[in-house]
Amino acid sequence: MAKRIDAHHHLWRYSTAEYGWISESMRRLRQDFGPADLKREMDAAGIDGAIVVQAQQTIAETRELLALSEAHNFISAVVGWSPIASEGLPSVLEDLTGHPKLRGLRHVIQDEPDENFILGEAFNRGIRALLPTGLVYEILIYERHLPQTIAFVDRHPNQIFVLDHIGKPRIREGLLSPWRERMRELARRENVYCKVSGMVTEADQQSWTEEELRPYFDTVLEAFSARRLMMGSDWPVCLLGTEYTSWFAMLDAWSSSMSNAERERFSGGTAEEVYGLSAAG
Repeated sequence: MAKRIDAHHHLWRYSTAEYGWISESMRRLRQDFGPADLKREMDAAGIDGAIVVQAQQTIAETRELLALSEAHNFISAVVGWSPIASEGLPSVLEDLTGHPKLRGLRHVIQDEPDENFILGEAFNRGIRALLPTGLVYEILIYERHLPQTIAFVDRHPNQIFVLDHIGKPRIREGLLSPWRERMRELARRENVYCKVSGMVTEADQQSWTEEELRPYFDTVLEAFSARRLMMGSDWPVCLLGTEYTSWFAMLDAWSSSMSNAERERFSGGTAEEVYGLSAAG
């Protein structure tokens, strides 16, 4: 039986200088969130393992996350950051890829001022360099970047991609289109997987309802099937709109109509396969 995996969370020692994106309105996030805090949440929600994802675009944070993964077995894998568009990427990869729990890399595409950054030659050269390493690349975008993302993925048919937060649809505005159609198109690429995470922070964080979120979940389930979906908390960011245990309780309710095999894929099997968690230990 597959373990229950939280495929997306963060850890940090908070400082205003290092986490400038955490605004005054996100006051609940302006504190430390460490492994012990996460483990309490995981135990309460019946989660067996977790994948920690970068929250800073620094090599130093990636190394810190790898050190934490060595010290805490329940951290199954690390998705770190490296300068993908830099000519210095090969030497960085050589340094980082020796760590058994480094399973992927991510860049914060959504914050790039160039709407076509993901199509840039330097960035794509870096993605090509990832292929021999076996590392996953995680795509963090807003819904408006989906056309560029589809074109980007088509350049790298052999690279495994994971789309974070179901592509950040405009839930707060109640808009399904054109996100729905673009997600169906992206899902036609079998090398793309999708994390069901980050939804409550794209909705009205104070007044969202399950009924508002459900059509977005149904869309990605139809498009990707449970075989290419994985569940994630986006903790502690999710705390702006819901509690850790409440989020997983809702995902469990949504997946209750799946077959046993589908539910195992969604709750952990997909993550185990994509990130090679059995090999990571």
